[in-house]
Amino acid sequence: MSASLLTLDGIGIRFGGLQAVADLSFAVERGEVFGLIGPNGAGKTTVFNLITGVYRPTEGHIALEGTDITGWAPHRVARAGIFRTFQTIRLFYGQSVLVNVLAGMHLQTHQHWWQGLLATPSQRREELELRAKAMELLTRLELDSVAHEDVAALAYGLQRRVELARALIAKPKLMILDEPAAGLNDQESAALNRTILAVRDQGISVLLVEHDMNVVMNVTDRIVCINFGRKIAQGTPEDIRNHPEVIEAYLGKDDDDDADVRVPGALEIAGGEA
Repeated sequence: MSASLLTLDGIGIRFGGLQAVADLSFAVERGEVFGLIGPNGAGKTTVFNLITGVYRPTEGHIALEGTDITGWAPHRVARAGIFRTFQTIRLFYGQSVLVNVLAGMHLQTHQHWWQGLLATPSQRREELELRAKAMELLTRLELDSVAHEDVAALAYGLQRRVELARALIAKPKLMILDEPAAGLNDQESAALNRTILAVRDQGISVLLVEHDMNVVMNVTDRIVCINFGRKIAQGTPEDIRNHPEVIEAYLGKDDDDDADVRVPGALEIAGGEA
């Protein structure tokens, strides 16, 4: 078994004449929160789409636990244990929180469609077991009190948490979170931090793209920063916070400034789309 959970080895993709990602390599270890950051247009979401099978790399390889998953279809990547959330919330409005979370368990069901149609004893038994598991997770995420409410009626921060619950219920090996703090207030962001750390404590690795540097610096174990689709830095949150190339990528460079100037906390002002 590979030492790393997820490995990207020299991946790249070109859209016509645009090289969106080039020669990008990094590894996500088991049980860690790994951050992927970069300024607007750096290629972060493109990297997510490469990992999850939305795009096929034109160069390089992607491996999960040593198995090459390069170019696998999204449903096959999900079955292998990689689940993701999106920048924009994608829930089934008009349905309850519980129903939304149960939708994430479809890969764990063992019944055939006709058993559901006939409501066989085994189908009913499995449904009760799945609902019990979903309620247990909702309780852990402090969502049990709204389990039977329409998700459309929930505050934005709670909807984000429901989306996380739907991915978690599938028992992933790796959770990919694309801008989970977008639109959250300070209190909701703090709750998100606790949720991400709780996910990690369950042994689930997390790959996080986030512009809110308070979230990134508080929950990640390691970070890689990319710019124009290429890696410019990798290290601990403190390494990245003070890395001159990272600061330049986010803030630009003043030719009159000394190259060695440190800008404490400079990354906290970053924001926008990936």
